[in-house]
Amino acid sequence: MPTPTMDDYVKLLCTLFERFVQEHPEHESALLRYSNQMMIVLFTIFELRRIFKFKAQRRWLEDHPEMLQRLGWTSIPHRVTLSRRYKTLYPVLQAFVQFVGQYAREVDARLRQRHLVSDKSLFKALGPVWHEVDRQAQRIPAKLRHLDTDATWSKSGYHGWVYGYGLHLTCNEAACPALVQVETAAVAEATVIEQQEPTSLQTLKPQTLAADNRYAKASRLRRWAKQGVVLLTPASQWRKGRFAQAYQRYRKQPVNARRLRLRRTTIEPLFDLITKVLGTTAKQKQLPVQFLPNVRTCLALATLSLQLAMLANSIWGLPLRNISTMITAFS
Repeated sequence: MPTPTMDDYVKLLCTLFERFVQEHPEHESALLRYSNQMMIVLFTIFELRRIFKFKAQRRWLEDHPEMLQRLGWTSIPHRVTLSRRYKTLYPVLQAFVQFVGQYAREVDARLRQRHLVSDKSLFKALGPVWHEVDRQAQRIPAKLRHLDTDATWSKSGYHGWVYGYGLHLTCNEAACPALVQVETAAVAEATVIEQQEPTSLQTLKPQTLAADNRYAKASRLRRWAKQGVVLLTPASQWRKGRFAQAYQRYRKQPVNARRLRLRRTTIEPLFDLITKVLGTTAKQKQLPVQFLPNVRTCLALATLSLQLAMLANSIWGLPLRNISTMITAFS
C-alpha cells in the first residue's frame, strides 16, 4: 500500500495554508523575508526530527542546502531570526489549527465537529523546578541553573504536582483537534473555556461539548444551552435546585452518558499522540523547549502535525490516528 512522503505532507500543509491566508490575510505578509508558511514548514520538519535548538537548526540548514530551494529562500536565516520568528508563530498556528479543523470536517465524515471534547494536559518545564516558596518571592537559588521562570505549578490526577505548562485542546470524537491553547500550568480550564466561548458558540457551533467537572458552571451551562450547544459535564458538585436536577437527568440519558464515557478515551489518546510527536514520553512529559512563547509554538505545531497526519491518513486510507507514517516520512 502506498504511503505519503514528506513532499506529500509539505504539499498538503502549503495548500491548506494558502487557503487559510485567502480567508485570513492578516496572518501572512509580503514584507516578510521568510514567509510564515515556509517557517511553519521548516519548524514542522525540525520538530519531527527533534531539532529544537536554534543554533542546531541553522547548522542543519547549512548542511542541507537543498532545503533552501524547497523553501524558496536564497539565504539561511540567522539563529536569532529563527528564534524570533518561532516565538511569534503561536497566534498564526492557533488560527491555522482552527481553520484546518473546519476544513477537515468537510473532507471526512469522521472529522466532523458536531460533538466535541475539551480537556487540559500538563507538561513539565524543561530544566529544574522552581519551588513555590522561592517562586512567589521571585528568589532563584544560587545553584539553580537553566530555570524556566515562566512556568507555574498545577496538580495532575496522573502525575501529581507538575511545574510547567498546560495544553488545552478541543477535539472531535475521532480525536481530530479543533482548538488549541497553551498557558502556564496554573491557568485553570474554566478560564480557557471562557476565553474560547465566542469561538466555540459562534464558529464551531457543535451540538455538544463534553468536559470534566472543572468546566461545570450553572451560568455557563444555561448560556450555552441558549445558544443551542449542550455542555456535558458530570457536574458532580451541582446537585441542588430544580435546574440542577433537570440537568443531571439529562446528562444521564443513554446518548449523553455515552458521550461522557467516551470523553477520556477520546482526549487522553490525543495527548499521548502529542507526546509521541515531540518524543517526550517520560513521566510528566518534559518539554524540549523553555519559556512560554517557545512552549506555545512547540505544542501548537505538534497539534497541527496531528491534524496533517489525520488528513493524510484519510486521503491515503490509513488508520486515522496513525502518526508513525508521518514521523517516518520526516525522519
